[in-house]
Amino acid sequence: MTTATVHLTPRTPGCELVGPPGTPITVVLGGISAHRHVGGPRGWWPDLVGPGCVLDPTRCRILGIDWAIPETGTITTADQADRLAALLDQLAIDRVQAVVGASYGGMVALAFAARHPERVGRLAVISAAHEPHPMATAHRVIQRRIVRLGLAAGTPRDGVALARALALTTYRTAEEFATRFEVTPATHRGRQQFPVERYLDHGSQRFAASWSAERYLALSESIDLHAVDPADITVPLALLGVAEDRLVPRWQLQALHRRTRGPCTLEEISSPTGHDAFLTEPAQVAAFLSRVLPAEVCRAA
Repeated sequence: MTTATVHLTPRTPGCELVGPPGTPITVVLGGISAHRHVGGPRGWWPDLVGPGCVLDPTRCRILGIDWAIPETGTITTADQADRLAALLDQLAIDRVQAVVGASYGGMVALAFAARHPERVGRLAVISAAHEPHPMATAHRVIQRRIVRLGLAAGTPRDGVALARALALTTYRTAEEFATRFEVTPATHRGRQQFPVERYLDHGSQRFAASWSAERYLALSESIDLHAVDPADITVPLALLGVAEDRLVPRWQLQALHRRTRGPCTLEEISSPTGHDAFLTEPAQVAAFLSRVLPAEVCRAA
């Protein structure tokens, strides 16, 4: 297995291309916190990408990217898709076998197929639709206002942490929280602290330690600026939804499924972790990928 890390101009994202030269290429894109390292100990999807996994870089090439972040202004999923196309140009890659995208990465995958259909063989999109859900946008608007309050107060890290804590409550389900956390608080540093509060504090503080307020604002807004006309999707598309997903409900995926002009399939799994199922349900996701991707890039689950 070979790895090539490419450092690009500010207008294109960085990437990591892993796998034997000359084998088919699959682009793998994740949520806003994803990055170029997809599999392995540093990867954000180690249960799905790695030797012996459903996406195995010993038999095909896996391309992961860093999201482009503007120094000022906004960035859309269409911008990210165009930057992916520019990256492929730099790598002298005319066409990839597949793009696998989950959450924000699924939005970018849809935008890429709409804008550059000749450059991709097929899509596998998990928990992402052609446009954001208004309730999900409402949650993210509040998160961005929290971040801006932190910036105005001179405490940007606190703003990012609090916004991320709110975001964590939308990625999972009420059912999971009910089974995972007790409701009885414990005394901590002179006040009552609830078990779910410790979970939110841990996840949000870890996130805020590596994320700037500007990065958070740009990518959060990018989700809400996402807009793809399903009629522009002509390449084969396989959609996977999660019944309990609060951010991308099944009716949005059903609408996308009905309105695409190319071959399109829609499957649904169930998970108490809701939107985060693409991270927490590797067996179900692997089974989906093994059904919808060609055998030359995907192992049987």
